[in-house]
Amino acid sequence: MSVKISSVKPHSPASRHFIKAGSKLISVNGHEIRDVLDYQFYIDEDVLDLVIKKPNGKKRNVRLKHCYGETGLEFETYLMDKQRPCANNCIFCFIDQMPKGMRESLYFKDDDARLSFLFGNYITLTNLGDKDIDRIIEMHISPVNISVHTMNPDLRVKMMGNNRAGKVLGYLKRLADAGIKLNTQLVLCPGYNDGDELTYSLEELGKLYPAVQSIAAVPVGLTCHRDGLTNLNPFTKEQSLDVIFRIDSYNSSFLCYNNMNIAFAADEFYLNAGLPLPDVERYGEFPQLENGVGMWSLLKKEFDDAVKELPESYSLASERKVTIATGVAAYELMKYIADTVQSKVKNIRINVVKIENKLFGDTITVAGLLCGNDILGALQKEELFDEVLIPAVSLRREGDLFLDDMSIEELNEKLKVKVTPVESDGYILLQRILGEEEE
Repeated sequence: MSVKISSVKPHSPASRHFIKAGSKLISVNGHEIRDVLDYQFYIDEDVLDLVIKKPNGKKRNVRLKHCYGETGLEFETYLMDKQRPCANNCIFCFIDQMPKGMRESLYFKDDDARLSFLFGNYITLTNLGDKDIDRIIEMHISPVNISVHTMNPDLRVKMMGNNRAGKVLGYLKRLADAGIKLNTQLVLCPGYNDGDELTYSLEELGKLYPAVQSIAAVPVGLTCHRDGLTNLNPFTKEQSLDVIFRIDSYNSSFLCYNNMNIAFAADEFYLNAGLPLPDVERYGEFPQLENGVGMWSLLKKEFDDAVKELPESYSLASERKVTIATGVAAYELMKYIADTVQSKVKNIRINVVKIENKLFGDTITVAGLLCGNDILGALQKEELFDEVLIPAVSLRREGDLFLDDMSIEELNEKLKVKVTPVESDGYILLQRILGEEEE
């Protein structure tokens, strides 16, 4: 196998040896290069012996010196080949619940282990074979983020629609025995993997500690576009309370032996149950923040700490009026933040607007799935102030488009007011509310 070189950085080790775009990289220090994992692992040396296949088909050997991870070679994609699609047919798959007519990339189901290592994506292991596991162990790629869902093999097959889904659970122990750190998640579906099945999964995953660093329980996301799909219901208040109770009960016993919490319920469970969110100490180093675990508590703590740093009787030089647009789940927290600022800062007025999700339905309440048109529709009914703050998480990774392809610039033009995306950081949020630039 080989990977095609798309360009070569000027003045780099590769350019000094006249390696050209269009050539193919065959091997590094005798190791075949198949993708980004091989490449990143094997180039971390001072001297690299490359085998290059030129566009005319001839091979040449090139020795690069003083590299240490930077050759100057660039490739057509960050993966160096095609992204691997998901081989499962999960009853809870969010992609199957997408509305029609959105950009094509949103319908691609990925289950690519390399994206777990590069960006922290969660994988199911069903796309991996024994050789893939051997490679992870050899390279000691860690941590690996795994969508487990259930430790019951038969139930996993049923929920994921893949006959390998149960068998590959054995990979968890292989990775754990090799010292690979694992973050795991359970997407819970009422009547399937909650209740006693949740308790069983917690117990089985806990046996793999310390390799298993964390277990996140996340409620299934159900949109209004589920025609023809498995009948699933959202969690009730009572069911959410039961999830939290089981996780707390398991953690109580785990703490006795290991002096730490390992399992976490997503913020949505606490909000749905009508319970206060735990203090930040509950979450340790926040290993599951991207799964919505501890996000509310961390943001509140950061904001509270930032507010304490404001001088007594703090007043803005001129009057400022700002609008905060947020999803349903975070509305009460944003209201708390707005009320706190207005009580401590003179010359400021803040309006918090709750954005209901029309695109996916009212059962989807997280800010990360808000689209431009829903924000636009809600804000057009409001008196807008000097600036509108929106959650940056609602934009794709490049930070320029909402899920419905509306851009920030387009939203600016239609609202006729400055729209500013804000990261989920309490300090930055306070700065933006006060109209200060990030340092």
